[in-house]
Formats: sequence, structure tokens, C-alpha cells
Amino acid sequence: MAVGNVLFAMAWPSTLYVGTLLVGIGYGSHWGIIPPILSEIFGLKNFGLFYNFFILSSPIGSIFLSGFLAGYLYDIEAAKQHSAGLTSTELTCLGASCFKGTFLIMTGVCILGIILAVISAVRTRGVYKNLYGNQSLHR
Repeated sequence: MAVGNVLFAMAWPSTLYVGTLLVGIGYGSHWGIIPPILSEIFGLKNFGLFYNFFILSSPIGSIFLSGFLAGYLYDIEAAKQHSAGLTSTELTCLGASCFKGTFLIMTGVCILGIILAVISAVRTRGVYKNLYGNQSLHR
């Protein structure tokens, strides 16, 4: 997803398709692996509670990142263009610069998610080693 957001931010010709594909695969994969991860980490006893709590993070993140952040950065860029006389009396933004900052911040959020996932994998490595020993997937 981070690479897709970088492609969106750079707004190079024909990168919309590749960026959309990468973000879609990342987003779809994310929702596909969450149930097994939650059941492995927290067990099945309160799975519904943890799953619904986790699902709640999606609309909250959407409100903050797309509603507040993207809108705020868009308004700043539109005001810059309006003061430069590039637009009419309406406060609109034209061009790739309108959402570049938003996509770069989203790239940072994705990279933070990658870092946290790696930290989680390293921290739970001992648990899985105790559970499964030195078993290999290839027998």
C-alpha cells in the first residue's frame, strides 16, 4: 500500500492503475488476514469482541485521515492556488499537488504499520517456537 500511495503522490502518467492495484491488493489482503491473526493472538473465547473492536478502527481512521487530514491539506493547497490567481473566485484546487501531501502522509502511516507488524512478529516469535518447536512446513 505504501508504494501505491507514493505512486499516487507522484502522479506520474499511467501510475493511477498500478497504484490502485497495489492499494487494492494491500487493503484486501489486510482484511483477509485479520481474523486469523486475531484468533492466534487473542484466542477464540472473545473473538467477536476483538474483531468488532478492530473493525471499529477502520471508520475512525477514515474519518481522521480522509475527512480531516485530506480536507485540511486540500484547503491549504486550494488557498495557495487561489492567492496565486490560478483559479476563479471558487476555492478549488487543480492538479496533482492537491492531494500529494495526503498521499505522502498515508505512505508514512503504511510504513508505520509495517514497522509495527514486524515488531509484533518478533515479539511473538518465542511463543510460536514454544508451541511448535522446530517443526518445518516442509516435511
